Amino acid sequence: MEQNLVAFALVAGLLTITPGLDTALVLRSSLVQGRWHALLTSLGICAGLLVWGVAASVGISALVTASQIAYDVLRVAGALWMAYLGVRLLRQAFSRTPHLPTAEVQAAPGSAWSSFRSGFLTNLLNPKIGAFYVAVLPQFIPPDVPSAVAGVALTMVHVLESLLWFGVLLLAAHTLRRWLERS
Repeated sequence: MEQNLVAFALVAGLLTITPGLDTALVLRSSLVQGRWHALLTSLGICAGLLVWGVAASVGISALVTASQIAYDVLRVAGALWMAYLGVRLLRQAFSRTPHLPTAEVQAAPGSAWSSFRSGFLTNLLNPKIGAFYVAVLPQFIPPDVPSAVAGVALTMVHVLESLLWFGVLLLAAHTLRRWLERS
């Protein structure tokens, strides 16, 4: 099992560090709202990974992938969520409300939950993650280990790698943000 964990860690690690929507979401959250919100966004993304991994481990994701209608519904729901996030960001960018200091932004009511939810839904509504788990997990599950146990263990490897990667991004973005805020 250890050899499979290492091999999966390499594959999942490459997926994790490849720039995509999750990376952009964490960076945006870090630069706009601060480290706390970026951490919550990261935790939401990892919770989404965990849901996908567990679902794939018990076969639910295989059903979604096998059913074109279910896949299309998930894909459209994901596209609508991305469109909603984009419209909201554009609306915020063009509104001429005064910029709040970082401490006030971080203390905004409901914003912590909003950060977590944004990361969670963005990841959960991304059918590529489900397809990744359905296509890749079975290849790394040894025949002598129960597939649900091995699948969850492999998923936890991906979640831990993601948390480490997002931690690196948070530190880099925080450093960049402090540099940009200098006069």
